[in-house]
Amino acid sequence: MAFDNVCKILAEKYPTDFAHWLLPDEPRKVKLLKTELSIEPIRADSITFLQTENRILHLEFQTTAKSETPIPLRMLDYFVRLVRKYDVPITQVVIFLQQTSNEIAFTEEYVNEMTNHRYRIIRMWEQDSALFLNNPALLPLAPLTQTDSPQWLLSQVAQSIARISDRETRQNIAAYTEILAGLKFEKDLIQQFLGEEIMQESVIYQDILQKGDKQGEERTIIRQLNRRFGEIDSSLIDRIRVLSVEKLDDLAEALLDFSEVSDLIAWLDEQEEN
Repeated sequence: MAFDNVCKILAEKYPTDFAHWLLPDEPRKVKLLKTELSIEPIRADSITFLQTENRILHLEFQTTAKSETPIPLRMLDYFVRLVRKYDVPITQVVIFLQQTSNEIAFTEEYVNEMTNHRYRIIRMWEQDSALFLNNPALLPLAPLTQTDSPQWLLSQVAQSIARISDRETRQNIAAYTEILAGLKFEKDLIQQFLGEEIMQESVIYQDILQKGDKQGEERTIIRQLNRRFGEIDSSLIDRIRVLSVEKLDDLAEALLDFSEVSDLIAWLDEQEEN
């Protein structure tokens, strides 16, 4: 999940760059759209909504083709919610980060006998590296692009990072880049070109990893609760999501003694009182 988190952070930190990359007409103004569409049971943690003057760009980053809710159905679900709420044109793009032959990565529509809904797929391993190497906002994705020479590509990435003048930006972009490069290259090769010292200096690196671990634990706990008690109310899920990592560890242990949903509610009430 750290990989998806990096992409989400980049898209929300540099919305204009992502919109210019993915939309045919370059928008003059782009902003991050805060919305309450990400609700159970159809949910994706790596979703970003960007709003231009007259369009919403829905981005979804996928490390693998696996999904509890099929990706085509999820795209249709979000499309309907977005149109109903905002009534503007919607562009939907699913970006697959890691190379796969799974047919989902080559499927750009949801089809049943009454409905046909299309969206766009980008497979990073097919993309030309030039665009990504020349834009610091997109640079962390460059290691995932098409190449016949990993060494050449990583050396070009390292040179592009070195050209970033602002020290903090350079450190952060280096950290994002090294994390995503781990999807494709061996650690020794990455460190040969992207020095470990730069990433260790970045204050965001550990935070990215911790967020990924927290989200993974949240999903595990929610699956366990749904399996034991049936689908639990979304308000309880929201209360679980705001728990700290330490509290999530406590809940993982406590739920072994729960016999009904009221035990969960009582446990959450107790945590909020303390």
